[in-house]
Amino acid sequence: MAKDVLCEVRNCVFWEEGNLCAAEEIYIVSHTGTQAENRQETDCKTFESMFS
Repeated sequence: MAKDVLCEVRNCVFWEEGNLCAAEEIYIVSHTGTQAENRQETDCKTFESMFS
């Protein structure tokens, strides 16, 4: 896994100063099955809102 995972979504519970992601695991899914053609076809399922 990458040493530093960057994230600009400040309302995620895993967001840390410096736009770092503090999650132990990152889970990304495709909208189109097991493959994606571009980033618009993917989502980060690791995201958790700090307001929920």
